[in-house]
Amino acid sequence: MSILKNIIPAFDWLSTYNKKDLSGDISAGLIVAVMLIPQSMAYAMLAGLPPVIGLYSSTIPLLIYALFGSSRQLAVGPVAMVSLLVFTGVSTLAEPGSQAFISYTLLLSLMVGVIQLAMGLFRLGSLVNFLSHAVISGFTSAAAIIIGLSQLKHLLGVDLEKGQNVFLLLWDAIQKMSKTHPITFIIGLLSMILLLVFKRILPRFPGPLLVVALATFTVYFFGLNQSGVKIVGEIPSGVPSFSLPGFSMESIGTLLPIALTISFVGFMESIAVAKAIASREKYKINSNQELNALGLANIVGSFFSSYPVTGGFSRSAVNYQAGARTGLASIITVAIIIVTLLFFTPLFYYLPKAVLAAIVMVAVFGLIDIQEAIHLFRVKSTDGWTLLTTFFATLTLGIEKGILFGVALSLLLFILRSAKPHTAELGYVEEQNIYRNIQRFPEAQTFPQTLILRVDASMYFANMSFLEEIIRKKLEEKPDTKQVILDFSGVNDIDAVALDILQELMDNYKQAGIDFRIAAMKGPVRDLAERAGWKEKFGKNIAYPTVKQALEILH
Repeated sequence: MSILKNIIPAFDWLSTYNKKDLSGDISAGLIVAVMLIPQSMAYAMLAGLPPVIGLYSSTIPLLIYALFGSSRQLAVGPVAMVSLLVFTGVSTLAEPGSQAFISYTLLLSLMVGVIQLAMGLFRLGSLVNFLSHAVISGFTSAAAIIIGLSQLKHLLGVDLEKGQNVFLLLWDAIQKMSKTHPITFIIGLLSMILLLVFKRILPRFPGPLLVVALATFTVYFFGLNQSGVKIVGEIPSGVPSFSLPGFSMESIGTLLPIALTISFVGFMESIAVAKAIASREKYKINSNQELNALGLANIVGSFFSSYPVTGGFSRSAVNYQAGARTGLASIITVAIIIVTLLFFTPLFYYLPKAVLAAIVMVAVFGLIDIQEAIHLFRVKSTDGWTLLTTFFATLTLGIEKGILFGVALSLLLFILRSAKPHTAELGYVEEQNIYRNIQRFPEAQTFPQTLILRVDASMYFANMSFLEEIIRKKLEEKPDTKQVILDFSGVNDIDAVALDILQELMDNYKQAGIDFRIAAMKGPVRDLAERAGWKEKFGKNIAYPTVKQALEILH
């Protein structure tokens, strides 16, 4: 049974289910379903898909995640960011809304699932840590603007420039402002105002569904669709049937970059909100199990007409606040959406597309985080500039290239930082009986013939030339130096190349009459040094437990 619980976490909460949690799960399941029905249709339209695909994507994938996910409150389904990425990747292959477009999207969902499942099985959940928070924040804010502005065509009722360049889109919108369809614009604007009011005053109230109902009734009663207001039209009734996504090596190769992007972006969005809720509820999230669950949800969903899904910020927050205690809440959500698909899809026939656009715009503009940029600039300007650079790169280059730029920038900054590790000259602070950085503690006592340096990073081939230069400059500043003590208390790892370079450095300076001693070398580093033959070559000179003991031998 314990093995089954590890594979299918639902067995854990099902076997110990507390009846006291039932009312919360039912309430949350109902509220999320009411929220998800209009939202999923809106996001499907954003992805270039028929609205019913959004409803399909809110059934089987949610059920699979409820069984395999390690989060008890995460609400999985269509989200804005992934929807725009789907549109970006698939629209290069087929016309949005066409049967070919749908076929490619289902294949993309399968690919995303396979990638996420593979990452989970090979325990690669930690890979997302290489994307800095600054990059994620900049990318998310820019993507929110792109997503919001992409809905202008539905809000204004005019065809606008295709593509993700927001500047061209805005210029096209300004030029065509005179062609705006007044009734469509009024419906969209009033919908946005109502949604914002509900979001601020009654966040738990199903505002989107009420707005959808009011707008649909208004269009039907006044026949506004005859006056040029674009409506959703007929939505097929019934649950999604089993079907195989179309396969071709050419389309797989074309979709691979966007599949990788969705896999990472979707997982990051999901794991962030899952961990935030789990920390409040005092339980652990298994990132690799989350990848397994999302992967299986997308794989199985692709066989039932689902496009890629992930955990959503707003829905998960609502699910949690509404009282969800276990995955049963998501199962209840699925049941309600299936009932809707079976019996109530005709009610959405007169739903204006401007309302779905308003739902998307109100949802995503909350992701624009100005406060985070201010905070990063105040704490560390480098991170602030990283956020802004990623933000403008995403706005100008587009979603897919923007995230790739952010990944490259994260890795570049990581390499640059590790290539120039912090190195401090130490002196003795008598009051504290400890050795401190003399730049921060000017009163620290230094020694005329001894240089004490502390390296605060792992040592590898790329940062050794920097360390060599630091040592050379320090010795030039102290020409009477006879001994150098290296404090390795901050060195957690060292590679073979760094060991060879450091050994050569110590040998060369020894010929110049300067001896090296190493203090506070950690066990794993000491093991590597011994395998390199340092114990026989340098003996006690590399084995001092503390800087103080290394210094006592000399003074």
